[in-house]
Amino acid sequence: MSDENRDSSGEKSVKVTDRRMFTPDGELREEYRHIEDGAGSPAPEEPQPPPEPRPPERQGEERRPPAPAPDPDQPGLLDLVSLLAENASIYLRQASIPGTDEPLQHLELAKLHIDLLGVLKSKTAGNLSSQEQAVLDDVLYRLRLAYSGQRGF
Repeated sequence: MSDENRDSSGEKSVKVTDRRMFTPDGELREEYRHIEDGAGSPAPEEPQPPPEPRPPERQGEERRPPAPAPDPDQPGLLDLVSLLAENASIYLRQASIPGTDEPLQHLELAKLHIDLLGVLKSKTAGNLSSQEQAVLDDVLYRLRLAYSGQRGF
């Protein structure tokens, strides 16, 4: 240890510094006079609204920018689901070909369209709105049920 921490008898000494703002008489100490002058006083802050809670980020998942608003004139996911489901329904004899009244049964093509909807579901997992996910799940369930009924499963 250095000698400055020891008193004249060689014993360890402790230096105490009074860091209170006021003297025993109630006067402001010299080192705090800048507060009295107003130079160091912070301006009163306006209350800030609490920050909006953010959903917890999943580990390994990168943040994506928000999707742009869909253009009503452009086809969307539900249009694609509708197109594939309509073709599968026609091939399952649940609907007739537009312009004719005769139903057509072609189970291999029906299965192809149902499988395409399944691929669409797996490739878009986690990227769909709750409405899009519900429509896709419902359409797939109904078509698979109709297909298995026609195949005799």
